[in-house]
Amino acid sequence: MDPLQRLLAERACERLVVDFVHRLDLGEPSSVAELFTEDGTWEWPEGGRLIKGRAALREYFGSRPADRLSRRLMSNILVTVTPTAPDTALATSYFSTYRVDGYAGGVVPAGPPVQVGHYQDAFRQVDGVWLLETRVLFLPFGGPTPRVGC
Repeated sequence: MDPLQRLLAERACERLVVDFVHRLDLGEPSSVAELFTEDGTWEWPEGGRLIKGRAALREYFGSRPADRLSRRLMSNILVTVTPTAPDTALATSYFSTYRVDGYAGGVVPAGPPVQVGHYQDAFRQVDGVWLLETRVLFLPFGGPTPRVGC
């Protein structure tokens, strides 16, 4: 793979990582399913959650509470295109999640993040488009989601 092709592949995968959290926080949460392959999976081993396929992913992410306010910060996104299979890539990225339930508008007093962890992702290029194939969540720091005013 020439360096420009590798750079474009890495950037496309980085874009998926950021688009995922943007859709959860500022878009339509169920639309993150479109970022996955048809047979894509999202897994949280600690909680025993494994969601398979776009329809299940759409339902899972679309079920978040309507009154939830969240902002996720992504960093340290390291994408590696697979040298022997240039239509696949792996990535690790760190995240922090700030979140409250019961949000009705306005400014909420700042608090610590409710989650700090990392994702391990596998990507696959399908018909020229990079998509998430698997996303695994690792959460070494976590706590309950606070309610506004409580």
